[in-house]
Amino acid sequence: QVQLVESGGGLVQPGGSLRLSCAASGFTLDYYTIGWFRQAPGKEREGVSCIGSSDRSTYYADSVKGRFTISRDNAKNTVYLQMNSLKYEDTAVYYCATVCSLGASGYWGQGTQVTVSS
Repeated sequence: QVQLVESGGGLVQPGGSLRLSCAASGFTLDYYTIGWFRQAPGKEREGVSCIGSSDRSTYYADSVKGRFTISRDNAKNTVYLQMNSLKYEDTAVYYCATVCSLGASGYWGQGTQVTVSS
């Protein structure tokens, strides 16, 4: 069964850090571009970061540039999103997917909640 499972979300204070994981089962992540997206309450889903399959090129939304880092460990079939200096506005459900754009077709995880609050 093809599946993407996100983990690592939680409650963190402003300025804190979290590392999200996106683990794949039923297929090999090596051959896929992987994107992280998020959706805050009342807002549309937006792209956060993306990492290429072969060249491992990376993309970051302006809102997270310099604070978030995407990486992949193909041996563990997992992609990570290290989030530092978290802000209130980073509060959202975070999803990983085998696409880098919202309009593309691919596999999606079920999401993990990140809440930044004091």
